[in-house]
Amino acid sequence: MLEKKTNKAWLYLLPAIIVLIIFTIYPIINTFIISFDYKYNADQAAFGFDWGLKSYQSLMRGSFVSALWNTVLIVVISVPLSTFVALLVAIALNSIKPFQKIFQTIFFTPYVTNTIAIGMVFALMFSSTDGIINNIFGISKDWIGLNSSYISKMFVLQLYILWNGLAFKVLILLGGLQSINKQYYDAAKIDGTSKGRIFRKITIPLLSPTLSYIITTSLIGAFKTYDVVISLFDAKGQRDMRTVVGFVYDTINGGSPYSVGAAGAIILFVIILLVTGVNQYINKKAVHY
Repeated sequence: MLEKKTNKAWLYLLPAIIVLIIFTIYPIINTFIISFDYKYNADQAAFGFDWGLKSYQSLMRGSFVSALWNTVLIVVISVPLSTFVALLVAIALNSIKPFQKIFQTIFFTPYVTNTIAIGMVFALMFSSTDGIINNIFGISKDWIGLNSSYISKMFVLQLYILWNGLAFKVLILLGGLQSINKQYYDAAKIDGTSKGRIFRKITIPLLSPTLSYIITTSLIGAFKTYDVVISLFDAKGQRDMRTVVGFVYDTINGGSPYSVGAAGAIILFVIILLVTGVNQYINKKAVHY
């Protein structure tokens, strides 16, 4: 009986497994092989049999390092900051009753809005000539122009990522907060427990599975950042803010050896794999199910 159920389970999973192999596992393996063939011909999908580490060596001599630095900076700043802000917003929304649904809708709006369109609006807001931000504060700062500083452009980029990613995180965290049994809070109030202690000892531990999911997906998403950079900076022809994904895309479409782009993709894949693995290891000790 058990064997029949197992066979049925594999039968139901088979379509998904086939799709996973064709569109995920095979491309990863193929990209890994291509990254070692420096003369791979992408137009003819033919190997040049120039095997070695030339592609990886080219990465270290090119603009990949700066792209990797931009990506790491986005991950290190945006993930903890956006998670913390989203948690505060979710707690605030969960504590109010009047107009709660309206505020939820307002905060969820960015999630259903085109990312490129939002980026273009942000670019206009931070324009040095007639931008809303400059008009509000009465200044004439070049925030994201060709002559603006790296810190200024990174600030706008992080602000955009924070605002754009807030909607999904708030929605998930709000659902997690509403699923916590109210009896825990009632018992804590009877014992005269302070709000800070309730937050640390009840809310955070019981919300830890949701926070784990948010952090894991945020890490992966931050490492793959691409469209927000394109919408803010690429229209101005800037390359100093490129991420690893942008570097890979420009490399495989810009006449450079295809294998170099493949090597960049593999390095990004390995980094994401390692960071996600470490995060999951930490979660096993910190998450309370």
